Amino acid sequence: MNNSEKVKVLIIGSGPAGYTAAIYAARAGLTPVLYTGGQPGGQLTTTNDVENFPGYPDGINGPQMMIDLQKQAERFGTKVNYGLVTAVDFSVYPLKVTVDEKQIVEAESLIIATGATAKYLGLPSEEHYANRGVSACAVCDGYFYRGKEVAVVGAGDSAAEESTYLSKLCTKVHLIVRRSEMRASKIMQHRVMNTPNIEIHWNTETEEILGDESGVNAVRVITNGEKKVIPVQGFFLAIGHKPNTDIFKGKLDMDEAGYLKVEGGSTRTNVEGVFAVGDVADRIYRQAITAAGTGCMGALDAEKFLSEKETEILAK
Repeated sequence: MNNSEKVKVLIIGSGPAGYTAAIYAARAGLTPVLYTGGQPGGQLTTTNDVENFPGYPDGINGPQMMIDLQKQAERFGTKVNYGLVTAVDFSVYPLKVTVDEKQIVEAESLIIATGATAKYLGLPSEEHYANRGVSACAVCDGYFYRGKEVAVVGAGDSAAEESTYLSKLCTKVHLIVRRSEMRASKIMQHRVMNTPNIEIHWNTETEEILGDESGVNAVRVITNGEKKVIPVQGFFLAIGHKPNTDIFKGKLDMDEAGYLKVEGGSTRTNVEGVFAVGDVADRIYRQAITAAGTGCMGALDAEKFLSEKETEILAK
């Protein structure tokens, strides 16, 4: 535990938020160190085609985009390390972070970009048809299902929003709801029920996603004990996301779902020198472009914090 590294800006997480923070911090001469986390590149590495990120007229492959962002961050002097942050200590300054349960990093500022993970039902077929008909983001992937029939599973505001969004692109949306009612807000339920091409399947569980080598072609469900097969080309999960914040429990303020709380209009958390960017602090938008935007904000906030810290020291 005695091998300690000292850094000005430590970034944890390697999606669009983490890499954008790294690019800005590196160009400001702060020589940031970035730890990739358990899923280098984040959620975008599970997306084949990214078509809604500005600047890519023909779209780009998700993993390739992350490689490009990493190269750009490294070009300006970011040190990218493969490793998982396993513990943090914010009771001291510089802040202490443990990587892979053994290495200690002392950081003058910390940018958290650990993201969130989409919740899945746990069916083997979800994994089998990932990027071939199974998606956890209608805004990201809905465009590929124009003129097709799709299913959405979920009962909250996310499921209502995704269904309504898809109803504008698809011929029919099958909304699979486990109970006899939805958890979504009244206005969202009203919208769903008044959209003619959304059919709600109440008291229905998803048993299996069906398909062939070309992708998903149906979903097998159980409604009130009876099995039936619904022909669909796309299957969208809208049962929520889990922010990757377990190691910050009791150390940083979070909302009831575990998303990190930041001061309005900034990326500042309740701990001085700790900033949260991307999906770890965003339960609403969850897009690559918004994550990148907050990554830029986080680097600028960290730069301002460090410069004020330096002024304080000089004044003493």
